Amino acid sequence: MTRECSPPTPTPTGTPLSGSVLAEAAVVFAVVLSIHAAVWDRYSWCAVALAVQAFYVQYKWDRLLQHGSAVFQFRMSANSGLLPASMVMPLFGLVMKERCQAAGNPFFERFGIVVAATGMAVALFSSVLALGITRPVPSNTCVISGLAGGVIIYIMKHSLSVGEVIEVLEVLLIFVYLNMILLYLLPRCFTPGEALLVLGGISFVLNQLIKRSLTVVESQGDPVDFFLLVIVVGMVLMGIFFSTLFVFMDSGTWASSIFFHLMTCVLGLGVVLPWLHRLIRRNPLLWLLQFLFQTDTRIYLLAYWSLLATLACLVVLYQNAKRSSSESKKHQAPTIARKYFHFIVVATYVPGIIFDRPLLYVAATVCLAVFIFLEYVRYFRIKPLGHSLRSLLSLFLDERDSGPLILTHIYLLLGMSLPIWLVPRPCTQKGSLGGARALVPYAGVLAVGVGDTVASIFGSTMGEIHWPGTKKTFEGTMTSIFAQIISVALILIFDSGVDLNYSYAWILGSISTVSLLEAYTTQIDNLLLPLYLLILLMA
Repeated sequence: MTRECSPPTPTPTGTPLSGSVLAEAAVVFAVVLSIHAAVWDRYSWCAVALAVQAFYVQYKWDRLLQHGSAVFQFRMSANSGLLPASMVMPLFGLVMKERCQAAGNPFFERFGIVVAATGMAVALFSSVLALGITRPVPSNTCVISGLAGGVIIYIMKHSLSVGEVIEVLEVLLIFVYLNMILLYLLPRCFTPGEALLVLGGISFVLNQLIKRSLTVVESQGDPVDFFLLVIVVGMVLMGIFFSTLFVFMDSGTWASSIFFHLMTCVLGLGVVLPWLHRLIRRNPLLWLLQFLFQTDTRIYLLAYWSLLATLACLVVLYQNAKRSSSESKKHQAPTIARKYFHFIVVATYVPGIIFDRPLLYVAATVCLAVFIFLEYVRYFRIKPLGHSLRSLLSLFLDERDSGPLILTHIYLLLGMSLPIWLVPRPCTQKGSLGGARALVPYAGVLAVGVGDTVASIFGSTMGEIHWPGTKKTFEGTMTSIFAQIISVALILIFDSGVDLNYSYAWILGSISTVSLLEAYTTQIDNLLLPLYLLILLMA
């Protein structure tokens, strides 16, 4: 979400090395060097090399977008965002490796290395794609990318087993096909960086699900982990199936709508549930009901979350009632009204993190499936709710919803949930998440729920001093940092499991760095900011 007083007009995305792009790159390099200093091994050197080549290639991507030479149609109100997106998976893999090594868990330590290698492979592929279609071919950038890629491939080849190399290549292959399919079906929904981040993550999840399904006898894991994998992959495959199907038929008729609901039931009951049953080796519906109502605390949390969900629906209906009474046909919800949902998700996630994180893990997964399903209904105009959802949600659109999909609310849910989903629970034992790392589950709450919300409200109402090259304000950023510090103090008071061990300087530096990234980035901050804060806190 942004904190402009009004939606900005799209600006050319290929302005050579503008001040905002350089500032964004400086913040990302500060994060990369901080992780490099904390880890300091051959993998962190690979991350530094990747950041240098991604910075050079990002400029070429911006030129491609400016001249309309990109292969696919990307979101035009932002730069390519290749540098910040390229570094997320490699840096997360590095800090996961360090934390799991400290916890004495060799399996997840190797898994962290695979995550880092996969992220670097996907980023290098995106760079090669950009350079391959640039005319004239940028010789200096090609040399830098070639040197960095050669170093990374050499080090990773001698650090991974044959099976791990095959796993990285499998993810890369899935990523290539998902790029060709989804970027064609969904024009203007992503920037190149957002596509790299989102489709790279989906590719990795799909590969993990295939791998665990083929080795189900040997695989051991918590059912909630399998639940997330199956739900995410099932919803993506469902979207691809219906997108392909409705190319040949009108999706807005009653016959198509009935067929949509029937096929949804068939896919859910005939594919998703049996797949989940094979992985967890029990009835998924009975397991889910038993899990949700296992304790009184979970029942109270579910009732509380139901009230908040009702409140969110009432906010949507109230804002649409105001639009109906407004004389302006183009009435849009103000920035503060959109931030109501940020306050609601903070009120949702904080009690879940404190009292029952496994329940929050599963509830967020269910909520993600519901959000994606409703977006399919809206996008395909499925009766009886399709047209109503189009009307209700159009009020909350901003310039980042320029494609056929409305994704900002899904990004908000992902940003809040990824710190809960991503950190392996076996690596949170034996004190390996002490100090600043104790705040890792709160990364989404701090970066998006508190920081971005406060920055938006104060920046749009009282901000006067603008950061160079942006419409973001100095006052918004400072109040954002202050609000997150106050939130950390409140977390210390109400969550007895958090012990910062005097790591206040690192926490303040992490919050300030991510707040500066929010001020300068043109990517989806609901998704990007929690991931960077998660990486810094884990380091």
